[in-house]
Amino acid sequence: MKRRSGLCGPRFQLAIDEDAYPEALRQGNRPPKRLYGIGDAGAVREGLAVVGARKATPYGIGCAKRFARQAAERGIIIVSGGARGCDSVAHEAALAAGAPTVAVLGGGCDEVYPIENLGLFQRIIDEGGAVISEHEWHQRPRPYCFRERNRIIAGLARATLIVEAGLPSGTFSTADEAISAGREVLVVPGAITSKQSRGANRLIYQGATPIVDGEAFADQLDALFGREADEAVGDPEGATRRRGGERVVQDDAELCLLDALRAEPLDLEALQAIARSQHEEGDALTWLMVWLAKAQRLGAVALYPDGRYGPALR
Repeated sequence: MKRRSGLCGPRFQLAIDEDAYPEALRQGNRPPKRLYGIGDAGAVREGLAVVGARKATPYGIGCAKRFARQAAERGIIIVSGGARGCDSVAHEAALAAGAPTVAVLGGGCDEVYPIENLGLFQRIIDEGGAVISEHEWHQRPRPYCFRERNRIIAGLARATLIVEAGLPSGTFSTADEAISAGREVLVVPGAITSKQSRGANRLIYQGATPIVDGEAFADQLDALFGREADEAVGDPEGATRRRGGERVVQDDAELCLLDALRAEPLDLEALQAIARSQHEEGDALTWLMVWLAKAQRLGAVALYPDGRYGPALR
């Protein structure tokens, strides 16, 4: 049904106490009590936020396109704000990769802004993504709404990639929201003479992870999301691996371990707690150590220098 915005597609509302409400957002800063959206509600899930300057340089546009597509090709949801510049390019790159993307608006979904992105928003909906807002359908965007919107972008993301950010800027505020929510912040460095990169470079100085090339970005995606994540989760027979068809995952208990490690690196004590909850009969520790040895041999899991286990970095 077509509404005032001109956007066509199924409409949904997700209340914070409903199972369909994204858990990552629920655990973030000041989660909205309700989300309003057009498109596929199932696309509104944890992903990678890619944000940058509205008045982006060709360098920023190129980086946003390159890294958003690299993540989208791995099946990672790209979340951004639908703004001019880097945000729009990130959404476009996800669509080009054939992956869903989520645009978070500053006003209601029937008050599209910027209006020139109406076609982009419709394509997001048509290709399996969603356009969402915490505001009711016809609420017009106000300047303060965009900064508030940024906490939703950061809350939906396991990590936020900053492509270009001035000082001050909305992009920089998204990084602040990600840090406050305990999420990872990745930053593409820029020239120290560029106004659009002052905020980005400052974030690196303050400890954010610099993304210096595609290989470094791939390493971060491996650590954050796991390698070929859809291979394990989407395979109803269990995750097949590379050597002779041997499987890392044989049952739900092993899949639970693999999913936990893909969510974040864990020490042996935390893994033992998961093992005991999943393997109530017999020696849970022995079962865990046998599985960890197999997963490391097959290249799915690695022991990190700090003593934690996590996805193997490649």
